[in-house]
Amino acid sequence: MQIQILKSKIHRVRVTGADLNYIGSITIDETLLDASNIIEGEKVSIVNINNGERFETYAIKGAKNSGEITLNGPAARKVQRDDIIIIISYATMDFEEAKTFKPWVVFPNEKDNSLT
Repeated sequence: MQIQILKSKIHRVRVTGADLNYIGSITIDETLLDASNIIEGEKVSIVNINNGERFETYAIKGAKNSGEITLNGPAARKVQRDDIIIIISYATMDFEEAKTFKPWVVFPNEKDNSLT
């Protein structure tokens, strides 16, 4: 049996921008991508703490150590700058493997999205 479980999570990060005219996706600081083991193009779920919105998009790499978290395209309508969001990715794996799998979870500083 295959199940979906939490693979990666960037917990409580601040939105730095919303660009409605971009093609789509979420731009995430490369440092946060690396720490959370999320790769460019990976499907992610977004949960907006401020307004309760939940939606899916895909990750693109932002400048390293920039703190950038920008929602692009239609997703830009679901956030405002300075909203706090959670970024989640899931993996499909065998039930027995899932029992021992440990996800990558990072807790950035909400003020500047750094990991320090």
